[in-house]
Amino acid sequence: MTSTDTFAQIPDAPRSDDALLLDGLSKDLRAAGFGHDAITAFLGEDAHEALMRDQLVPALRRIEAQPAATALGTMVGLFMLGTDAAMAEVASAFAATGIEGLERLGVIEPVEGPGQRWQASIDLRPHASDADAELWVASDLGAHQRPGVLRHDHVLGIGQASLTLAQTTIRPQVDTALDLGTGCGIQVFHLLSHCRRVIATDISARALGFTRFNLLLNHQALRIDPDNLAGRVDLRLGSLLEPVAGERFDLVVSNPPFVITPRVPGQENTERFTYRDGGMPGDSLVAHLVAAIPGILKPGGSAQMLANWEIIAAGEATDWSAGPRSWLTGDTEAWFIQRETVSPTGYAETWLRDASQGRDRLGFARQYGAYLDDFASRNVEAIGFGFIWLRTPADGARGLGRVFESIGYPIEQPIGPCLGRDIAVADGLQGRALGDLHLLVADDVTEERHQRPGAEHPGVILLRQGAGLRRTEILDTALAGFVSACDGDLGVSSLVGALESLLAPDDPKFLDTLHQGVRRLVKRGFLLEMRNNR
Repeated sequence: MTSTDTFAQIPDAPRSDDALLLDGLSKDLRAAGFGHDAITAFLGEDAHEALMRDQLVPALRRIEAQPAATALGTMVGLFMLGTDAAMAEVASAFAATGIEGLERLGVIEPVEGPGQRWQASIDLRPHASDADAELWVASDLGAHQRPGVLRHDHVLGIGQASLTLAQTTIRPQVDTALDLGTGCGIQVFHLLSHCRRVIATDISARALGFTRFNLLLNHQALRIDPDNLAGRVDLRLGSLLEPVAGERFDLVVSNPPFVITPRVPGQENTERFTYRDGGMPGDSLVAHLVAAIPGILKPGGSAQMLANWEIIAAGEATDWSAGPRSWLTGDTEAWFIQRETVSPTGYAETWLRDASQGRDRLGFARQYGAYLDDFASRNVEAIGFGFIWLRTPADGARGLGRVFESIGYPIEQPIGPCLGRDIAVADGLQGRALGDLHLLVADDVTEERHQRPGAEHPGVILLRQGAGLRRTEILDTALAGFVSACDGDLGVSSLVGALESLLAPDDPKFLDTLHQGVRRLVKRGFLLEMRNNR
């Protein structure tokens, strides 16, 4: 038995030790059309959008209005809305699996009380991945589907954070990848499309049980041999990097338990929500991973993760990147993109709501106060959230270096290809003079000029990207003139020389300043190198 097989029968997790039953369940799901388009059509756009916000009432009303039960309606009610169903309805919807098979798999359970009714013991819903078909993803039922505070070893399903990481990940074809803190396995599904083998770790055996169930339920779409799962995916139990000590990877992805949680004296590990709380004070878990992950990367290997970081009040000199900068060691390349910041009060409210802790008023007030005291003890002014990219340079090459930028507005999704392009361009420019390049303005770039009424010249010139990270650059007259002339005909040296003669023939700093601006616009995708010069 491989280590992966040990997670086939984990208590309170769906079982994955019966390949025939899993194939029967997938057959039933396909037969009912249990997919995104069919579910949206069945519920209607408004009810489906409300359901994606965990608001069940419109969908429940839609199902109640149906003249007769359907297989799709029964499945949606059971697995997505948390309702129960009569035995005859369940048996009809799951002809291949049967009620006994569903119960054996651990996906339904009898409802206490009169009548023979059944309810789901898991959430199950479709998910679009890089596979050729939709996948079905099992996880724990949420607080909106079952009353009460979440269990402390709750296994999250398809959440916004996991989708964000999937959209952010750059996807080169590689040999080995690590999914650190896999949860129900969402990142693994995406990694399998471009990685020969994936190791998935988690501190929760239940999470690994859900991951194994999901992999085998979708083995056809994922092109996995159900009799040799370990040939593609190795599931390992353990904390942080302990399960992979001594190994190195081409790619690491992680949505770690980064939520900053106050440490309460006397609190046992079993009392923390393991899906979000790594058991370390402040943002030290993220700091540990940023420092340690480069040590498990092969030369040229990269890592991408989501994270929080504390922003310490420092008067007018407050710098959100101060903490992240201090975590980096050696020659590690890094790209931190801060997507949003929240106040300590807003942060506390977000995560108290996340686990439905507001249902206990006294407990809510006590924990809320603990959050505020914890942040105050470190003089935390705000908490930042964003993406982290790390790379261990190969042969000392550091094309991107270390970049810290804040982007709080909507960006293109998926953003992974854009990030990969920027990194590739930075690598290509390393140690290379710009002079011989012939440049073109990218198709998505526009220019704005703002000036006071009656003014002869614009006071502000802006260059905007319509795609990718959708950055905005403020241009001076020289750089604006350079961009206007970038039609691929003349090389950078010719354009810069002409501008120097026209605008600043006696300024010794002009050329250096203009070259820096041009290099920045090329690295950020505003200007593109013309490969076949005219």
